[in-house]
Amino acid sequence: MPRLSGGRTVLELLLGTGITVVLSVLLQFVIVQPGISEPGNAPEALAVLGSTVLLLLLVVPSALGRRIGNGRLRLLGVWTALTALTTLLLALPLQRTRFYYGGSSVDNGFRLQYLNRMAENLVPADMNYADIVPYYPWGWFWLGGRFANLIGWEGWASYKPYALTWMAVVVVLAFTLWSLVLPREQALLAALVTMLSGMRHGLMEPYAWPSAALLAPMAVLAWYALSRRGRAPRGVLLGLGIFVGFAAMTYTLNFGFAVLVIVAMALVIGARRVAGGAPVGRTVWELFLRLVPIGVVSGLLALGVWAPFLLARGFSERSAAQHYLPAGSAYLPLPFAEFSPFGVLCLCGLVWLILRTTSTRLAAALLTATVTVYVWFGLSTLALVAETTLLAFRLRVILECLLAVAGVIGLVELLHRLRGRLPERYLPQVTALSVVLAMTGSLSVAQYQLNTGLESRVQEAYEDYYPTGHNALGARNPNEPNSWLDDLISTISGMTGRNPQRNVVLSTNYKLGSFESYWMFQQETPHYANPLGEYEKRAAEIARWADASDSAELAQLLRDSPFRAPDVFVLRHRRESGVPTDGDDTAENSTPPIGKLSLTLKRDVFPAQPNVLNHRVLFDAALFRGPEFTTREVGPYTVIVVR
Repeated sequence: MPRLSGGRTVLELLLGTGITVVLSVLLQFVIVQPGISEPGNAPEALAVLGSTVLLLLLVVPSALGRRIGNGRLRLLGVWTALTALTTLLLALPLQRTRFYYGGSSVDNGFRLQYLNRMAENLVPADMNYADIVPYYPWGWFWLGGRFANLIGWEGWASYKPYALTWMAVVVVLAFTLWSLVLPREQALLAALVTMLSGMRHGLMEPYAWPSAALLAPMAVLAWYALSRRGRAPRGVLLGLGIFVGFAAMTYTLNFGFAVLVIVAMALVIGARRVAGGAPVGRTVWELFLRLVPIGVVSGLLALGVWAPFLLARGFSERSAAQHYLPAGSAYLPLPFAEFSPFGVLCLCGLVWLILRTTSTRLAAALLTATVTVYVWFGLSTLALVAETTLLAFRLRVILECLLAVAGVIGLVELLHRLRGRLPERYLPQVTALSVVLAMTGSLSVAQYQLNTGLESRVQEAYEDYYPTGHNALGARNPNEPNSWLDDLISTISGMTGRNPQRNVVLSTNYKLGSFESYWMFQQETPHYANPLGEYEKRAAEIARWADASDSAELAQLLRDSPFRAPDVFVLRHRRESGVPTDGDDTAENSTPPIGKLSLTLKRDVFPAQPNVLNHRVLFDAALFRGPEFTTREVGPYTVIVVR
């Protein structure tokens, strides 16, 4: 079934990736040079114009019957156009900010923190806690750290170009992998709709996007490898093992789903064979032998990331990582019911999968993977009995990739049939119709995302504060807690005289950990906390410190702590005006009383939504007036250094 040899596939994957990385980074550099003023619509207008031209260059030749083939220049042209299209669409709206979509808000704060950590540490380390092995897969972030070192930027600043480059790389990789199971022209269309799916849901988790976007073509290859009679396709099995292992190294959820898809395919194929009269035992044994190399290769790769955590017995500790049940997990995703061009495409895909599942391996593989998404949703709901979830909403992007590609294949088949049945004089109209449909559908998705879908994420990228105390628009509002980041960082540096990585900080402003490589005593939320960090025990320890009777007792408690105690405290104090600041970074109504200092902690309240409850811990300011501590006020904060 593979249309390319193993050697050529590897060569195209490596060359395509290398060319895409260089071209995407260069384009991003060029894009920021004009300095188009923001806010405004000029960047979006340029993105639409550029994407229209590039889409025409990609779509029209194929519609006119010009084959891409394996020619070097044509492949180079496709890679270049796909890279330019993805980079222009996603980079232009961000051309005046150093932040990626979402700025430093919510989950991006943790992503910046992890990349910052990896940029400072060649040996993988936990994003937050000192002396603890990582919990979240570090593969993507470790490479990001090396990218930051290569370009000479801080980790948080390199997140944007690194993420944008990956978004482009994945589209080119998708083109090559789809070329294994589809004609080049259809593989190009599959790569385009994969890119559009990424704009809808994939770009906010760029570390999960590669394994999500590439799962569809790998699922087709998995069906081929498991269903083929006779000699096992070793190269395909090896590739599947590498893909599943890569998923384990970058995003655990996609790893688990990929395993479930492959097992489900083995069950379906086995059931078909047994129903056709094949012996049960022999069928099971043959399929088992196909699954073993996939499991061995992926397991070895996974151990490269997971071995330290397993050896530390991390899975024996309670984790709140999956304690999240948004509406997207409670309700089944039905993208084919959307009243939009993308929804129609998904509906076409669903119809094609149902009609063709018994006549083509391609449809059977994609339909099995699609059904498995809904099985995962069901399992996630059942997991509530065990007081957890499987974060099913994260699979929406995979579902849309599957259905959108199926829709493209179905529409191409329909157009081919029309060409075969209509008189020759109508063929130009059919060609024009195919180009119009492709252009209209692609631009409608892209323009909607640029105008509406990503609007709030772009706004955060421009309005969130840099560690300089200003945002991308040059604004600084002293009433915003993060406008004091620069002063806090310089004060901690001046008071301690130590490199950031030599300090353990307990801070009520958790953004400090996103921009400086401090070890933080406590994670902002239990859901991103390493289980080995023992979030709840640390919270109880902080409460004990707050109950100390004087500074001498507090200093003794810090020395006796079972955890590496903070060298620095950053707490909120009541400003002289007594008026709380805007954008307060502590719990609601938590501006401390006079003579008190406050720290915000979060409590897991799953399955409630929101799944965390803020609460404050109050320290008596007198606790830090002894000779064991040095204090300094910085805006709404008090910085305390342990001597």
